[in-house]
Amino acid sequence: MAELSVIVHGPNVQDHLTELLASLAAHPLPDAEVIVAAVGDWARETAERHAPEVQVVPLPDGTGDAAARAAGAARASGRWLHFVHAKDGLPAGAPRTVAERVAELSGEVDVLLLDHVRSTWHTFGMPSPDGPLLARAGRADVVLDDCAPLLRLTPLLGTRVLRADFWRAHEQRLTTDDEPYAALAALLLADRVACLPHVAYEDRRLRPASLPPVTPEQRYRLVERYESLLDLTRDRRAAHTVLYDLMVRDCLRTFARGGMPEDVAREFFRRASLAALRRRPENHRRPAGLEGVRRSLLEEGAYAKYRAFQAANRTRRTAKSVVRARRRQAGARLRDHQYRRALGRPVNPHLAVFSAYWNRGVACNPAAIAAKLAELAPQIHPVWVVTEENAALLPPGTDHVVPGSRRYWEVLAAAKYLVNNVNFPNAVVKRPDAIHVQTHHGTPLKRMGIDQMAFPAAAQGLDFRALLERIDKWDFSVSANSHTTRMWERAYPSRYVSLDHGYPRNDVYYTAGADDIRTVRARLGIAPGRRAVLYAPTHRDYEAGWTPRLDLAALADRLGEDTVLLVRGHYFYGGAASPLTNLRRTGRIIDVSSYDPVEELCLAADALVTDYSSIMFDYANLDRPIVIYADDWETYRTTRGVYFDLMAEAPGPVARTQQELTEILTTEAWRDESAAKTRAVFRRRFCEYDDGRAAERVVRRVFLGQDERDLPPVLPVEERTPAPTPQEATA
Repeated sequence: MAELSVIVHGPNVQDHLTELLASLAAHPLPDAEVIVAAVGDWARETAERHAPEVQVVPLPDGTGDAAARAAGAARASGRWLHFVHAKDGLPAGAPRTVAERVAELSGEVDVLLLDHVRSTWHTFGMPSPDGPLLARAGRADVVLDDCAPLLRLTPLLGTRVLRADFWRAHEQRLTTDDEPYAALAALLLADRVACLPHVAYEDRRLRPASLPPVTPEQRYRLVERYESLLDLTRDRRAAHTVLYDLMVRDCLRTFARGGMPEDVAREFFRRASLAALRRRPENHRRPAGLEGVRRSLLEEGAYAKYRAFQAANRTRRTAKSVVRARRRQAGARLRDHQYRRALGRPVNPHLAVFSAYWNRGVACNPAAIAAKLAELAPQIHPVWVVTEENAALLPPGTDHVVPGSRRYWEVLAAAKYLVNNVNFPNAVVKRPDAIHVQTHHGTPLKRMGIDQMAFPAAAQGLDFRALLERIDKWDFSVSANSHTTRMWERAYPSRYVSLDHGYPRNDVYYTAGADDIRTVRARLGIAPGRRAVLYAPTHRDYEAGWTPRLDLAALADRLGEDTVLLVRGHYFYGGAASPLTNLRRTGRIIDVSSYDPVEELCLAADALVTDYSSIMFDYANLDRPIVIYADDWETYRTTRGVYFDLMAEAPGPVARTQQELTEILTTEAWRDESAAKTRAVFRRRFCEYDDGRAAERVVRRVFLGQDERDLPPVLPVEERTPAPTPQEATA
């Protein structure tokens, strides 16, 4: 009996079935079966090319989605059923991830909920809004009434994996061509549900112009759907309230987006109004503000008033937009005038502007360069660009400017040197006698710069023409190794000079002493003798928020009292609520997501666990154990793009599941001879120029104008002595 039956169903719409089956064939699973309920000859012929690895259930043209799902389920032998529409996709490795998760679940769980990405005819792998909600639900199975907000998840049947016995018990109700109804009904009928807060499905939206026009009956069916679902929530107050709010929200959105003829719009509004009034929970309070007004008018059935309200809102929004635009234009004119006046003055050869991570503060390579600059060229005055909210965190005495302020534009215009680990704004003018230094902030595994163009999830919001204009302002680009130099040349093509001097932020890995390491560990609360494992995952473009990909509580328990987990979420998620809050209270981990500088965390850690983060390249300088946890490598590689195969060239042992990671960390595998040999190869390649004197070389070359041949030579890797390990520091 298979653990999981993947049931692909439907016609081969726009040939998407070909890609889906090729993806499944590339990653076969021994404990999963694939059944294709193929609608029409084209789907059947496509599926039969993959037989006997897939079972083909041929169905005539015109067979609906519900009938196709039922036909596929009738052939399935798995304990769990995953329905996948032929137009949709499965990210690489997703069936394996799902199969592993369902194998963990108790027999009381009826539905497993998945996260997904969204693709259209012109975008690929965009994150869904469901990730944070799934993460908050946690890994424990729950009764829906205790976690009713799960009803707010996108109603896709493909993001619900159903226990086969549950499907058979409710097949008649779930067999409907109204997929959102089936997706919501599955939750309402389940005794218990569980979550997998990781991307395991791709919802592909077809181009609207390629689909049949929406009929009036399909519009009205939205109201009928919710009325029928609300019948399932009698005496279930929490579920009823959430579902009612969803109904009103979706009805108002459908009405507001227009596209309906006047008679259809009136009838839709009438039906929605009756349902909103009839189904309103007792003592239900409308939201405040404009949304409350909308709901009130809907319940009144006041069609004419609602139309007038819409018109008034459009007028108000237009007026506000005009006012905002005029203010922006006035502000821009004033800024431009001030900036142009400042550009007319001579460049100040003793002024340097520094910034890091979009003006977050004194950090990374710019901070290391600034520190060495104070030592070797104290006549050059540094000014940091820092946002107003981060200014309070600056070291005492740090001269700084806030972006957009008058002095901000004055120093940008006057400075001889501009140093950043990202880019300065487009409006910054490159003066002929000014020097721009791009330090970057990592060694590239993932695609960067213009190499992101082929990966829409990564390229979302990027203006590549503007990016190239910013690149053309660089005079110098700092590099840590020849791999990075070559990748920057292709990702950022321009005339800058590559400074193959190492990353200044990594100097500390050779200059720190035992006292420094003891101090950092004491500051973090790590008792002497305890093993500290730093877990530092990277950002994923296909996830809306940070979801820890490990059951951290279970991992901490398995590692025991002698190990402390230092968990650092990616800085992209700094403004989001931390999913570590509850675990932090238990004392089993230390949340170091907001701890700066990250270099101190590396010095404090006995080992690093990461996925695809560039921290692995920096940490390798310490010659301490590194473990790669790559549970979604195929998905990451496909959606983000990479420059080399990390699975083949990893800096240490690779775990694809939490069980494998636990085994590595609870045996000697994390630091055995094999791990050391692998790390040595990785270190020679990617720590090529890092030897503890990178900042000095950059300062001498850029600020003091010394010839390349007169700079301190890079010490060979085998001749370097990294900072002592925590164990050595306490000896």
